[in-house]
Amino acid sequence: MAQRKIIIIGAAGRDFHNFNTVFRDNPAYKVVAFTAAQIPDIAGRKYPASLAGKLYPDGIPVYPQEDLEKLIKDLEADSCVFSYSDVPYNFVMSLGAKVNAAGANFAMLGHKETMLKSNKPVIAVGAVRTGCGKSQTSRRVAEALMAKNLKVIAVRHPMPYGDLEAMKVQRFAHIDDLAKNNCTIEEMEEYEPHIARGNVIYAGVDYEAILRAVENDPDGCDVILFDGGNNDFPLFKPDLMITIVDPHRPGHELSYYPGEITLRLADVVVINKIDSADFDNIQIVRENIEQINPRATVVDAASTISVDKPEAIRGKRVLVIEDGPTLTHGDMKIGAGIVAAKRFGAAEIIDPRPYAVGRLAETYRAYPNIGKLLPAMGYGEQQMKDLAATIEKTDCDSVIIATPIDLQRVVKINKPCTRVEYSLQEIGRPDMDDVLENFIKKIKK
Repeated sequence: MAQRKIIIIGAAGRDFHNFNTVFRDNPAYKVVAFTAAQIPDIAGRKYPASLAGKLYPDGIPVYPQEDLEKLIKDLEADSCVFSYSDVPYNFVMSLGAKVNAAGANFAMLGHKETMLKSNKPVIAVGAVRTGCGKSQTSRRVAEALMAKNLKVIAVRHPMPYGDLEAMKVQRFAHIDDLAKNNCTIEEMEEYEPHIARGNVIYAGVDYEAILRAVENDPDGCDVILFDGGNNDFPLFKPDLMITIVDPHRPGHELSYYPGEITLRLADVVVINKIDSADFDNIQIVRENIEQINPRATVVDAASTISVDKPEAIRGKRVLVIEDGPTLTHGDMKIGAGIVAAKRFGAAEIIDPRPYAVGRLAETYRAYPNIGKLLPAMGYGEQQMKDLAATIEKTDCDSVIIATPIDLQRVVKINKPCTRVEYSLQEIGRPDMDDVLENFIKKIKK
Protein backbone atom coordinates (compact mmCIF):
# COMPACT_ATOMS: atom_id res chain seq x y z
CA MET A 1 0.00 0.00 0.00
CA ALA A 2 1.10 3.57 -0.71
CA GLN A 3 2.28 5.61 2.25
CA ARG A 4 -0.56 7.76 3.62
CA LYS A 5 0.13 11.46 4.09
CA ILE A 6 -1.18 12.92 7.34
CA ILE A 7 -1.73 16.42 8.71
CA ILE A 8 -2.24 16.61 12.47
CA ILE A 9 -4.53 19.48 13.52
CA GLY A 10 -3.44 20.57 16.97
CA ALA A 11 -2.63 23.15 19.61
CA ALA A 12 0.71 22.07 21.08
CA GLY A 13 -0.22 19.13 23.29
CA ARG A 14 -2.47 16.24 22.27
CA ASP A 15 -1.23 16.64 18.68
CA PHE A 16 2.37 15.78 19.57
CA HIS A 17 1.19 12.89 21.77
CA ASN A 18 -0.94 11.46 18.97
CA PHE A 19 2.05 11.65 16.65
CA ASN A 20 4.36 9.99 19.17
CA THR A 21 2.01 7.09 19.96
CA VAL A 22 0.48 6.34 16.55
CA PHE A 23 2.59 7.78 13.74
CA ARG A 24 6.20 8.36 14.85
CA ASP A 25 7.71 4.99 13.98
CA ASN A 26 5.02 3.80 11.58
CA PRO A 27 6.29 3.64 7.96
CA ALA A 28 2.72 3.28 6.68
CA TYR A 29 2.23 6.99 7.34
CA LYS A 30 4.08 10.19 6.65
CA VAL A 31 3.07 13.17 8.79
CA VAL A 32 3.66 16.11 6.47
CA ALA A 33 2.59 18.91 8.84
CA PHE A 34 1.09 19.97 12.13
CA THR A 35 -1.28 22.91 12.30
CA ALA A 36 -1.58 25.15 15.36
CA ALA A 37 -4.56 26.91 16.98
CA GLN A 38 -5.81 28.27 20.35
CA ILE A 39 -2.37 29.11 21.77
CA PRO A 40 -0.48 32.20 20.48
CA ASP A 41 2.96 32.01 18.86
CA ILE A 42 3.12 28.23 18.39
CA ALA A 43 2.83 28.23 14.60
CA GLY A 44 5.99 28.63 12.55
CA ARG A 45 7.92 26.14 14.66
CA LYS A 46 9.13 22.64 13.88
CA TYR A 47 8.56 19.42 15.76
CA PRO A 48 12.28 18.64 16.01
CA ALA A 49 13.97 15.64 14.48
CA SER A 50 15.25 14.57 17.90
CA LEU A 51 11.65 14.00 19.01
CA ALA A 52 10.15 13.00 15.66
CA GLY A 53 12.31 9.89 15.22
CA LYS A 54 14.38 8.31 12.48
CA LEU A 55 11.64 8.63 9.82
CA TYR A 56 11.75 12.43 10.11
CA PRO A 57 15.40 13.58 9.90
CA ASP A 58 14.30 17.14 9.08
CA GLY A 59 11.58 17.37 11.72
CA ILE A 60 7.97 18.33 10.93
CA PRO A 61 6.82 21.91 10.25
CA VAL A 62 4.00 23.58 12.20
CA TYR A 63 1.69 25.89 10.24
CA PRO A 64 -1.26 28.11 11.25
CA GLN A 65 -4.58 26.28 11.18
CA GLU A 66 -6.04 28.91 8.85
CA ASP A 67 -3.76 27.51 6.12
CA LEU A 68 -5.22 24.00 6.48
CA GLU A 69 -7.22 23.77 3.25
CA LYS A 70 -4.29 25.04 1.19
CA LEU A 71 -1.93 22.64 2.99
CA ILE A 72 -4.16 19.67 2.17
CA LYS A 73 -3.85 20.45 -1.52
CA ASP A 74 -0.22 21.56 -1.60
CA LEU A 75 1.02 18.61 0.50
CA GLU A 76 -1.43 16.12 -1.07
CA ALA A 77 -2.62 15.03 2.36
CA ASP A 78 -4.83 11.94 2.55
CA SER A 79 -6.13 12.46 6.10
CA CYS A 80 -6.28 15.13 8.78
CA VAL A 81 -6.32 14.04 12.42
CA PHE A 82 -8.09 16.43 14.78
CA SER A 83 -6.01 16.60 17.97
CA TYR A 84 -7.00 19.37 20.36
CA SER A 85 -9.67 19.97 22.95
CA ASP A 86 -12.41 22.13 24.43
CA VAL A 87 -14.26 23.00 21.24
CA PRO A 88 -17.99 22.75 20.46
CA TYR A 89 -19.25 19.99 18.21
CA ASN A 90 -20.41 22.40 15.52
CA PHE A 91 -16.84 23.76 15.29
CA VAL A 92 -15.37 20.27 14.98
CA MET A 93 -17.74 19.20 12.24
CA SER A 94 -17.47 22.50 10.39
CA LEU A 95 -13.73 21.96 10.29
CA GLY A 96 -14.37 18.37 9.19
CA ALA A 97 -16.49 19.68 6.32
CA LYS A 98 -13.65 21.96 5.19
CA VAL A 99 -11.20 19.04 5.32
CA ASN A 100 -13.52 16.74 3.37
CA ALA A 101 -14.26 19.44 0.81
CA ALA A 102 -10.52 19.89 0.30
CA GLY A 103 -10.30 16.17 -0.50
CA ALA A 104 -8.93 14.62 2.70
CA ASN A 105 -10.39 12.27 5.31
CA PHE A 106 -11.20 13.71 8.74
CA ALA A 107 -10.29 11.57 11.74
CA MET A 108 -10.20 11.62 15.55
CA LEU A 109 -8.12 9.10 17.49
CA GLY A 110 -9.54 7.19 20.45
CA HIS A 111 -7.94 6.10 23.68
CA LYS A 112 -7.13 2.50 22.68
CA GLU A 113 -4.10 3.55 20.64
CA THR A 114 -3.14 6.71 22.50
CA MET A 115 -3.35 5.85 26.21
CA LEU A 116 -0.05 4.66 27.67
CA LYS A 117 -0.07 1.85 30.25
CA SER A 118 1.83 2.23 33.49
CA ASN A 119 3.16 -0.33 35.95
CA LYS A 120 2.07 2.07 38.71
CA PRO A 121 -1.56 2.76 39.73
CA VAL A 122 -2.97 5.79 37.89
CA ILE A 123 -5.73 8.19 38.89
CA ALA A 124 -6.75 10.61 36.15
CA VAL A 125 -8.64 13.85 36.72
CA GLY A 126 -10.42 15.36 33.73
CA ALA A 127 -13.35 17.64 33.01
CA VAL A 128 -16.03 18.36 30.44
CA ARG A 129 -14.78 21.96 29.95
CA THR A 130 -11.86 24.17 30.86
CA GLY A 131 -12.46 25.86 34.21
CA CYS A 132 -14.62 23.16 35.85
CA GLY A 133 -12.22 22.72 38.76
CA LYS A 134 -9.70 20.07 37.73
CA SER A 135 -6.82 21.65 39.61
CA GLN A 136 -8.61 21.90 42.95
CA THR A 137 -9.91 18.34 42.52
CA SER A 138 -6.41 17.07 41.73
CA ARG A 139 -5.12 18.81 44.87
CA ARG A 140 -7.88 17.23 46.96
CA VAL A 141 -7.09 13.77 45.57
CA ALA A 142 -3.35 14.24 46.21
CA GLU A 143 -3.97 15.35 49.79
CA ALA A 144 -6.24 12.36 50.47
CA LEU A 145 -3.63 9.93 49.11
CA MET A 146 -0.79 11.59 51.02
CA ALA A 147 -2.85 11.33 54.20
CA LYS A 148 -2.65 7.56 53.68
CA ASN A 149 1.16 7.78 53.47
CA LEU A 150 1.21 7.20 49.73
CA LYS A 151 3.87 8.84 47.59
CA VAL A 152 2.06 10.76 44.83
CA ILE A 153 3.65 12.08 41.66
CA ALA A 154 1.54 14.33 39.47
CA VAL A 155 1.83 14.41 35.70
CA ARG A 156 0.30 17.39 33.92
CA HIS A 157 -1.26 17.28 30.47
CA PRO A 158 1.24 18.75 27.96
CA MET A 159 1.82 22.50 27.74
CA PRO A 160 4.80 22.60 25.34
CA TYR A 161 4.90 26.28 24.47
CA GLY A 162 8.68 26.75 24.54
CA ASP A 163 11.77 24.87 23.34
CA LEU A 164 10.40 21.42 22.49
CA GLU A 165 13.73 19.63 22.70
CA ALA A 166 14.43 21.09 26.14
CA MET A 167 10.91 20.18 27.25
CA LYS A 168 11.02 16.48 26.31
CA VAL A 169 10.84 15.43 30.01
CA GLN A 170 10.47 18.04 32.76
CA ARG A 171 10.56 17.37 36.48
CA PHE A 172 9.50 20.01 38.99
CA ALA A 173 10.26 19.39 42.65
CA HIS A 174 10.97 22.93 43.90
CA ILE A 175 9.56 26.37 43.14
CA ASP A 176 12.95 27.38 41.70
CA ASP A 177 12.47 24.73 39.00
CA LEU A 178 9.73 26.90 37.44
CA ALA A 179 12.13 29.72 36.67
CA LYS A 180 14.88 27.31 35.60
CA ASN A 181 12.52 25.90 32.98
CA ASN A 182 11.29 29.34 31.81
CA CYS A 183 7.69 28.47 32.63
CA THR A 184 4.84 30.64 31.39
CA ILE A 185 2.08 31.83 33.73
CA GLU A 186 -0.15 29.07 32.36
CA GLU A 187 2.43 26.46 33.27
CA MET A 188 3.12 27.92 36.71
CA GLU A 189 -0.60 27.97 37.51
CA GLU A 190 -0.73 24.21 37.02
CA TYR A 191 2.63 23.18 38.49
CA GLU A 192 3.09 25.44 41.50
CA PRO A 193 0.12 24.20 43.59
CA HIS A 194 1.44 20.62 43.43
CA ILE A 195 4.97 21.67 44.34
CA ALA A 196 3.68 23.76 47.25
CA ARG A 197 1.97 20.65 48.66
CA GLY A 198 5.13 18.59 48.48
CA ASN A 199 4.41 16.68 45.27
CA VAL A 200 6.85 16.21 42.43
CA ILE A 201 5.18 17.03 39.12
CA TYR A 202 6.26 16.04 35.62
CA ALA A 203 5.31 17.49 32.24
CA GLY A 204 6.80 17.90 28.79
CA VAL A 205 6.42 16.56 25.27
CA ASP A 206 7.25 12.84 25.11
CA TYR A 207 4.84 11.18 27.52
CA GLU A 208 6.21 7.68 27.03
CA ALA A 209 9.58 8.96 28.26
CA ILE A 210 7.84 10.96 31.00
CA LEU A 211 5.90 7.91 32.19
CA ARG A 212 9.02 5.78 32.45
CA ALA A 213 10.83 8.57 34.33
CA VAL A 214 7.95 8.81 36.80
CA GLU A 215 7.88 5.06 37.34
CA ASN A 216 11.59 5.23 38.22
CA ASP A 217 11.60 8.56 40.04
CA PRO A 218 14.46 8.78 42.55
CA ASP A 219 12.07 9.77 45.34
CA GLY A 220 9.77 6.81 44.68
CA CYS A 221 6.19 6.68 43.48
CA ASP A 222 3.13 4.80 44.78
CA VAL A 223 0.44 6.53 42.69
CA ILE A 224 0.52 8.59 39.49
CA LEU A 225 -1.98 11.43 39.42
CA PHE A 226 -2.67 12.49 35.84
CA ASP A 227 -3.81 16.12 35.98
CA GLY A 228 -5.72 16.69 32.76
CA GLY A 229 -5.79 19.75 30.53
CA ASN A 230 -8.75 21.53 28.95
CA ASN A 231 -11.35 18.76 28.63
CA ASP A 232 -9.11 16.14 27.06
CA PHE A 233 -9.14 12.49 28.01
CA PRO A 234 -5.98 11.21 29.72
CA LEU A 235 -2.75 10.23 28.01
CA PHE A 236 -2.21 7.45 30.58
CA LYS A 237 -4.63 4.57 31.07
CA PRO A 238 -6.31 5.25 34.43
CA ASP A 239 -7.26 2.77 37.11
CA LEU A 240 -9.66 5.42 38.38
CA MET A 241 -11.09 8.18 36.19
CA ILE A 242 -12.56 11.28 37.85
CA THR A 243 -14.40 13.80 35.67
CA ILE A 244 -15.65 17.23 36.81
CA VAL A 245 -18.77 18.89 35.41
CA ASP A 246 -19.83 22.52 35.77
CA PRO A 247 -23.48 23.51 36.36
CA HIS A 248 -22.63 27.09 35.38
CA ARG A 249 -22.48 25.71 31.81
CA PRO A 250 -25.28 23.11 31.75
CA GLY A 251 -25.44 21.05 28.57
CA HIS A 252 -21.81 21.63 27.66
CA GLU A 253 -21.04 18.16 28.99
CA LEU A 254 -22.93 16.81 25.93
CA SER A 255 -21.86 19.33 23.30
CA TYR A 256 -18.07 19.82 23.54
CA TYR A 257 -15.22 17.70 22.20
CA PRO A 258 -13.80 15.69 23.83
CA GLY A 259 -15.53 16.58 27.11
CA GLU A 260 -18.33 14.10 26.52
CA ILE A 261 -15.70 11.39 26.15
CA THR A 262 -14.26 12.21 29.58
CA LEU A 263 -17.77 11.99 31.02
CA ARG A 264 -18.46 8.63 29.37
CA LEU A 265 -15.12 7.26 30.62
CA ALA A 266 -15.64 8.44 34.21
CA ASP A 267 -15.76 6.12 37.19
CA VAL A 268 -16.52 9.17 39.35
CA VAL A 269 -18.26 12.40 38.33
CA VAL A 270 -17.87 15.49 40.51
CA ILE A 271 -20.61 18.11 40.17
CA ASN A 272 -18.64 21.15 41.25
CA LYS A 273 -19.71 24.72 42.17
CA ILE A 274 -23.15 23.73 43.40
CA ASP A 275 -22.82 26.47 46.02
CA SER A 276 -22.97 29.17 43.32
CA ALA A 277 -25.01 27.51 40.53
CA ASP A 278 -28.75 27.65 39.88
CA PHE A 279 -30.71 24.64 41.11
CA ASP A 280 -32.31 24.04 37.69
CA ASN A 281 -28.88 23.98 36.02
CA ILE A 282 -27.60 21.50 38.60
CA GLN A 283 -30.54 19.25 37.77
CA ILE A 284 -29.85 19.47 34.03
CA VAL A 285 -26.28 18.35 34.60
CA ARG A 286 -27.36 15.59 36.97
CA GLU A 287 -29.87 14.24 34.43
CA ASN A 288 -27.28 14.33 31.64
CA ILE A 289 -24.86 12.31 33.77
CA GLU A 290 -27.57 9.73 34.42
CA GLN A 291 -28.39 9.62 30.71
CA ILE A 292 -24.92 8.80 29.39
CA ASN A 293 -23.03 7.32 32.34
CA PRO A 294 -25.42 5.86 34.93
CA ARG A 295 -22.70 3.57 36.35
CA ALA A 296 -20.59 6.49 37.61
CA THR A 297 -20.44 7.47 41.28
CA VAL A 298 -21.58 11.09 41.63
CA VAL A 299 -19.96 13.44 44.16
CA ASP A 300 -21.53 16.84 44.93
CA ALA A 301 -19.04 19.58 45.68
CA ALA A 302 -18.62 23.27 46.31
CA SER A 303 -15.77 25.43 45.12
CA THR A 304 -15.09 27.26 48.36
CA ILE A 305 -13.20 30.55 48.33
CA SER A 306 -11.01 32.36 50.83
CA VAL A 307 -9.71 35.93 50.65
CA ASP A 308 -6.56 37.09 52.42
CA LYS A 309 -7.49 40.82 52.54
CA PRO A 310 -11.28 41.41 52.50
CA GLU A 311 -10.70 45.10 53.19
CA ALA A 312 -9.25 45.42 49.67
CA ILE A 313 -12.69 44.49 48.30
CA ARG A 314 -15.33 45.97 50.60
CA GLY A 315 -16.57 49.27 49.18
CA LYS A 316 -13.80 49.36 46.57
CA ARG A 317 -13.77 49.70 42.80
CA VAL A 318 -12.02 46.46 41.89
CA LEU A 319 -10.25 44.92 38.91
CA VAL A 320 -10.80 41.16 38.79
CA ILE A 321 -8.09 38.93 37.26
CA GLU A 322 -8.98 35.32 36.46
CA ASP A 323 -7.22 32.34 34.87
CA GLY A 324 -6.65 33.12 31.18
CA PRO A 325 -7.69 29.93 29.33
CA THR A 326 -10.81 29.59 31.51
CA LEU A 327 -12.04 32.94 30.17
CA THR A 328 -10.90 32.52 26.56
CA HIS A 329 -11.64 29.10 25.06
CA GLY A 330 -13.29 28.05 28.35
CA ASP A 331 -16.09 30.62 27.80
CA MET A 332 -16.50 31.30 31.52
CA LYS A 333 -18.12 34.61 32.52
CA ILE A 334 -17.88 34.12 36.27
CA GLY A 335 -15.05 32.81 38.39
CA ALA A 336 -13.80 32.88 41.95
CA GLY A 337 -12.80 36.54 41.65
CA ILE A 338 -16.28 37.67 40.64
CA VAL A 339 -17.83 35.54 43.39
CA ALA A 340 -15.45 37.11 45.93
CA ALA A 341 -16.19 40.63 44.68
CA LYS A 342 -19.91 40.12 45.18
CA ARG A 343 -19.68 38.30 48.51
CA PHE A 344 -17.29 40.81 50.08
CA GLY A 345 -19.16 43.88 48.93
CA ALA A 346 -17.18 45.48 46.12
CA ALA A 347 -18.62 48.86 45.14
CA GLU A 348 -17.96 48.25 41.44
CA ILE A 349 -16.24 45.76 39.14
CA ILE A 350 -14.14 47.78 36.71
CA ASP A 351 -14.16 46.87 33.02
CA PRO A 352 -10.50 46.48 31.95
CA ARG A 353 -11.16 46.38 28.22
CA PRO A 354 -10.75 50.15 27.61
CA TYR A 355 -7.31 49.94 29.25
CA ALA A 356 -6.02 46.79 27.52
CA VAL A 357 -2.76 47.08 25.60
CA GLY A 358 -0.82 44.95 23.13
CA ARG A 359 -1.49 41.23 23.26
CA LEU A 360 -4.22 41.68 25.87
CA ALA A 361 -6.13 43.93 23.46
CA GLU A 362 -5.74 41.21 20.82
CA THR A 363 -7.13 38.64 23.27
CA TYR A 364 -10.26 40.74 23.82
CA ARG A 365 -10.73 41.06 20.06
CA ALA A 366 -10.37 37.31 19.62
CA TYR A 367 -12.70 36.55 22.55
CA PRO A 368 -15.21 39.43 22.64
CA ASN A 369 -17.47 37.75 25.22
CA ILE A 370 -14.97 37.73 28.10
CA GLY A 371 -16.73 40.69 29.71
CA LYS A 372 -15.52 42.73 32.71
CA LEU A 373 -12.68 40.38 33.61
CA LEU A 374 -8.96 40.48 32.95
CA PRO A 375 -7.56 37.15 31.72
CA ALA A 376 -4.12 36.39 33.19
CA MET A 377 -2.63 35.63 29.80
CA GLY A 378 1.03 34.71 30.09
CA TYR A 379 2.06 32.40 27.27
CA GLY A 380 5.19 34.47 26.71
CA GLU A 381 7.24 37.43 27.92
CA GLN A 382 5.37 40.01 25.82
CA GLN A 383 1.97 38.86 27.08
CA MET A 384 3.22 39.15 30.66
CA LYS A 385 4.47 42.70 29.99
CA ASP A 386 1.15 43.64 28.43
CA LEU A 387 -0.70 42.14 31.38
CA ALA A 388 1.32 44.28 33.79
CA ALA A 389 0.76 47.39 31.66
CA THR A 390 -3.00 46.77 31.47
CA ILE A 391 -3.24 46.38 35.24
CA GLU A 392 -1.24 49.59 35.72
CA LYS A 393 -3.47 51.59 33.34
CA THR A 394 -6.81 50.34 34.72
CA ASP A 395 -8.59 52.95 36.84
CA CYS A 396 -9.41 50.95 39.99
CA ASP A 397 -8.92 51.07 43.76
CA SER A 398 -7.63 47.51 44.13
CA VAL A 399 -7.02 44.24 42.33
CA ILE A 400 -8.58 40.85 43.04
CA ILE A 401 -6.18 38.10 41.97
CA ALA A 402 -8.11 34.88 41.37
CA THR A 403 -5.42 32.90 39.56
CA PRO A 404 -4.06 29.57 40.85
CA ILE A 405 -0.70 31.23 41.58
CA ASP A 406 0.12 34.47 43.34
CA LEU A 407 0.39 36.68 40.27
CA GLN A 408 2.40 39.28 42.22
CA ARG A 409 5.32 36.87 42.24
CA VAL A 410 5.70 37.08 38.45
CA VAL A 411 3.99 40.37 37.48
CA LYS A 412 4.65 43.73 39.13
CA ILE A 413 1.38 45.22 40.43
CA ASN A 414 1.56 48.72 41.91
CA LYS A 415 -1.94 48.66 43.39
CA PRO A 416 -3.48 47.21 46.57
CA CYS A 417 -4.19 43.52 45.98
CA THR A 418 -6.03 40.64 47.56
CA ARG A 419 -5.67 37.02 46.57
CA VAL A 420 -8.59 34.62 46.22
CA GLU A 421 -7.91 30.93 46.72
CA TYR A 422 -10.38 28.15 46.06
CA SER A 423 -10.62 24.53 47.06
CA LEU A 424 -12.91 21.56 46.56
CA GLN A 425 -15.31 20.80 49.40
CA GLU A 426 -17.50 17.76 49.02
CA ILE A 427 -21.09 18.04 50.21
CA GLY A 428 -22.61 14.96 51.84
CA ARG A 429 -21.68 11.45 50.81
CA PRO A 430 -20.10 9.91 48.87
CA ASP A 431 -17.05 12.14 49.28
CA MET A 432 -13.53 11.83 47.91
CA ASP A 433 -12.40 9.65 50.80
CA ASP A 434 -15.21 7.20 49.99
CA VAL A 435 -14.24 7.24 46.32
CA LEU A 436 -10.58 6.54 47.06
CA GLU A 437 -11.11 3.91 49.77
CA ASN A 438 -11.43 0.91 47.45
CA PHE A 439 -8.68 2.21 45.17
CA ILE A 440 -6.29 2.47 48.11
CA LYS A 441 -7.22 -1.01 49.37
CA LYS A 442 -6.38 -2.47 45.96
CA ILE A 443 -2.97 -0.85 45.67
CA LYS A 444 -1.99 -1.72 49.26
CA LYS A 445 -2.63 -5.44 48.77
